[in-house]
Amino acid sequence: MIRKKLGQRIKSLRKERSISQEELADIAGLDRTYINSVENGKRNISIVNIEKIAIAFGISLKDFFDF
Repeated sequence: MIRKKLGQRIKSLRKERSISQEELADIAGLDRTYINSVENGKRNISIVNIEKIAIAFGISLKDFFDF
């Protein structure tokens, strides 16, 4: 399921960088509860928000989807 894969990818990138969900949410301009639900595969995420998260991680969309 794509929602779970994307959530796992975000969680993995976040943990690699040792940042909390709250820190990621602040950097990306999103709500912490939104990040939590995305990481748990409970929410459909828009490409706009995927881009915000990729930018927050300092990576391209290509690199974001390289999993």
